[in-house]
Amino acid sequence: MNLILPPDLSNHKRLLKSSDNQIIVVGANGAGKTRFTNRLIEELGERAYRLSALEALYGTPADSVPSPALLDKLYHRLTTNSTLFADDNRLMFDKLTTVLMGEEISTLISRKLDPKASNSVKPTRLDLLIEAWQEIFPQNKILIANGQLQFANDSDETPFSGMKLSDGEKVVLYYIGAVLYAPEDSYIFVDNPGLFLHPTVTSTVWNRIEAMRHDCRFVYTTHDLEFASSRSGSTVVWVRDYDALNDRWDYDVLEGKSGIPDEVYLSIIGARKPVLFIEGDSDHSIDSKFYPLIFRDFTVRSLGSCNKVIESVRTFNDLNSFHHLDSYGIVDRDRREEKEVEYLRRKKVLVPEVAEIENLLMVEDIVRAVARYRKCDENTVFTETRKAVMDYFRKEYKKQALEHTRHRVKRTVEYRIDRRFADINKLEEHMVDLVNEINPRGIYNALCVEFTDLIKRADYHGVLKVFNEKRMLGVSGLPHRLGLTSPDAYLRTILHILNSKNREAAVIRKAVLKNFNAPF
Repeated sequence: MNLILPPDLSNHKRLLKSSDNQIIVVGANGAGKTRFTNRLIEELGERAYRLSALEALYGTPADSVPSPALLDKLYHRLTTNSTLFADDNRLMFDKLTTVLMGEEISTLISRKLDPKASNSVKPTRLDLLIEAWQEIFPQNKILIANGQLQFANDSDETPFSGMKLSDGEKVVLYYIGAVLYAPEDSYIFVDNPGLFLHPTVTSTVWNRIEAMRHDCRFVYTTHDLEFASSRSGSTVVWVRDYDALNDRWDYDVLEGKSGIPDEVYLSIIGARKPVLFIEGDSDHSIDSKFYPLIFRDFTVRSLGSCNKVIESVRTFNDLNSFHHLDSYGIVDRDRREEKEVEYLRRKKVLVPEVAEIENLLMVEDIVRAVARYRKCDENTVFTETRKAVMDYFRKEYKKQALEHTRHRVKRTVEYRIDRRFADINKLEEHMVDLVNEINPRGIYNALCVEFTDLIKRADYHGVLKVFNEKRMLGVSGLPHRLGLTSPDAYLRTILHILNSKNREAAVIRKAVLKNFNAPF
């Protein structure tokens, strides 16, 4: 089934020839994706079949195209010709359950009147709904009593009516039942497929529903990135903008054009800001809390490891001519040598002038800004903090030198072993010479000299650049000097400052950007 898409900016209507069973329409808020979907529904006519959880449970949303009249027609035909069902339902959910029960009763009567029909029992739509429902909710049961659908669960088998179902349970029931009435070979449009559903079941629900209608194509309009990425092999239509004057759209069709994980890519294409990839997870890491407040003109996305950040920046910028969005990354300096740092910066991966993000929170300008905000003597706070950090580094510098040495040796070995060798003998010879060639003791001794020099010069910022120690903030006693209970409280104070518009927020942002040598 080919699909003609609405007119683009050049007034060209593109033909979608994909054989995929799912189409996902994405775009930023205000880009016009709802209008885009509504136009598709209008032009498809009877081949379009629209599902809306809001309509089913609460009535028709004002800005949407009403659902096709098929279920309404079936409902009114049933209630007009039967004395068993009253025409007093207004919501699509109630109309659907009435139609299902009407069909069930009609089928049972037909089987009783026709002995031949009872010999080959074909599952009714209600049978199929019950089967799918109990696969999704194995603890729940659907019962038929007194001409009505009733429900029970394993913990309490007392039947109850559909009115007592949660919105999520009602919408699953609606989706399953309504899909069974979709015309053959139709396009089933689903507006916000995750609405009212818990994220843990959304993908399961739609996997099961899609399996019931292999003849149809599902068109999802969604902001749920996890759900969108779960539709493997789907065609994505990216709606960038809408020209209301000419009734045209700026859009593109994405079919396997990016190596970035789907969840990240789909979240990015819906944004109009340049993109900043960072380390850590989106829920718990300091990076995800701190950097969005610093880089406010960027869409900030957490990717986990530094390798994912570096690779995603490369891939996304390679596709710049396609999506017209710029992309940068941020990784910790950790124990990288200057040559590697400069290489990353040339590739638009920002590396701070301190070892890691915890150290960034301890640079002098930020410590002084927080001290002023807390009404503390900034000179005393910083002087005592600097002394505590230098004393701590004096105890730890040999351990730090060893860790730096191990890191450099590991990187060098990985690089050298990656070379091509003619045979195993050549590889063995190379391995024997590798220790002398790398000279780990020489690296370690040079680092000890470098670190000792930092201690002699009391070079606080130099120490922050090389000292990888996540406990340093607590050991330094900085939170306590500011009247705070813990390092977490110190971080929360910085985030609170950044969320305000006071002078100290501007000082902190400036200090961070200075430490990144940011080109923007």
